Amino acid sequence: MTPQEIVERALAGPVGAGRAVLVTQTSEAVLRWANSTMTTNGHTTAQDVAVVALEAVEGGTAVGVVSSGAPLRDTAAVDALVDAARRAARAAGPARDVAPLPEPTGDDPGWLDGAVETSIGVFGGLVEGLAEVLDRPQRHYGFASHDLSTVWLGTSTGVRRRWVQPTGSIELNVKTPDLDGSAWTGRSTADFTDVDVVALAADATSRLDWGRRRVSLPAGRYETLLPPSAVSDFLLMLAWSMGGRPAQEGRSAFAGPDGPRIGERLTDRLLTLASDPAAPGLEYAPFVAALHSGDGVSVFDNGAPAQRVEWLRDGSVAELAYSRPEAAEFGTAFAPPGDNLLLTGGSAASMADMVAGTRRGLLLTCLWYIREVDPETLLLTGLTRDGVYLVENGEVVAEVDHNFRFNHSPLDIVRQATEVGATERTLPREWKDWFTRVAMPPMRVPELNMSSVSPSR
Repeated sequence: MTPQEIVERALAGPVGAGRAVLVTQTSEAVLRWANSTMTTNGHTTAQDVAVVALEAVEGGTAVGVVSSGAPLRDTAAVDALVDAARRAARAAGPARDVAPLPEPTGDDPGWLDGAVETSIGVFGGLVEGLAEVLDRPQRHYGFASHDLSTVWLGTSTGVRRRWVQPTGSIELNVKTPDLDGSAWTGRSTADFTDVDVVALAADATSRLDWGRRRVSLPAGRYETLLPPSAVSDFLLMLAWSMGGRPAQEGRSAFAGPDGPRIGERLTDRLLTLASDPAAPGLEYAPFVAALHSGDGVSVFDNGAPAQRVEWLRDGSVAELAYSRPEAAEFGTAFAPPGDNLLLTGGSAASMADMVAGTRRGLLLTCLWYIREVDPETLLLTGLTRDGVYLVENGEVVAEVDHNFRFNHSPLDIVRQATEVGATERTLPREWKDWFTRVAMPPMRVPELNMSSVSPSR
C-alpha cells in the first residue's frame, strides 16, 4: 500500500472523536572510517505508521497512540493498527489537553508524491576530500550520515500534509600517530554540498599542534571561549526548558513570583534565540506532527501550522512553548517548539578574532555528558571533551592535559557573555543524535565555573 492509501484507509469509516495518521519513510546512508581506512558504508530504508485515536470516554476525550515499524501491506493490517489505537484510547483516562483538531489551511501540492531516497552517492564530494585526508600522517576517524525522511500526515478534519526532511552530519577525530593527542570537529548539513572535509581535518590537525605543549590547571572560574558547538549544547538545554506550563506552575527557571518571566531582560546585547521552519538551510516541517502530549506539545495540534517563535528577543525573554490547548488554558498565544535553533545578534567576530583579543583564558572544543542539576536555576553539569586549550596574550600556547567538570547555567551564559561573535551552522556534540539543525556564534564568558578536574583527556 502507498502511504496515501494507508492514511485514507486508517481514516475511513467512524473516527470516534477524531483521528490523526502519520506515515514516515526514512532512507539513510552512512559512511565510517577508522585508523585512516574506510571501514563501513551502507544504505537502509524503514517505514513507520502511527495512529492517534481520539475516543469519547466517561469524563471527556481519551487518546490512544499505536505505531508499527513493520510494513503495512494490506487493509487488514491497517485496520488492526486502528483497532489497537482505539482500544488504547478507551483504556486510558480522559486527556487534559483536549482541543478540536486543526482544520486544513489549504491543499498540499506534494501530498500525492512518493518518498524521497538518499544514497551513498550523497557522499561523492566528501569521499574525494577524504582520499586526500586519509593520506596524511595523522590517524583519522570519523562518521558521516545522511537521511531523508518523508512524512505524510492526515487527520479526520481533512488535513493532508507531506514533508521531506533532510538530516546530515559529519564527525571527524584526528589523532597523532602515537594516539597520544586527539582533536574533534563536526558539522551538520542538509546535503553535504557545503561540507569541506579537507578544511575540517585541517582545523582539527591545527589543534594537535597546540597540544605539543601541555599544562595542568586547577579547578576554578576562568574566562572561557566557547565555540559554536559548545554554545549550541548549552542553549539547546535553555530552549528545551522554556515550556509555558512549567513556568505557569512555578516549576522552572522561567517561573517568577507573578507568573512566567516574559519580558525579563537577560542581557543588554540584542540577542535573539529563535526556532524558524523557514530558516534557509535549516528548514523543518511547516506543520505540527505529534505522537505524544507534554509540556508545549499536544497530539491535538496535529496539522497545525508551525511558525517562527522567538524565545529570546533583543536580549529579553519573549515567548514560552505552548500547545494550542495550553494556550487556551492560560490565555496565551500558541507557540510550538521547533526543530531548529538559531542565536543571532552578535558581531562579525570569528573564534580566531576572539582568541586574538584574549589576555588569558581557556578555549574549549566541545561538551558532553550534560545533565540538569537544578531546574529552578537551570544549573547544568557536564564535562569538556577532546581538547581544552590555554590562551595567553592572543595566542593558544598549550593544551590542558586533562578535562574539567563544569557547573553553569545557560541562562548565565547569556547573561554574562562579554563577547558574541558571528553565527554559523554547527553540530551540537552532546545532542547530535536528536537535534542537528543549529546555528550559533562563538561566545566569551568571563567566569565559567570549572568545578573540578577530570583526569581523562
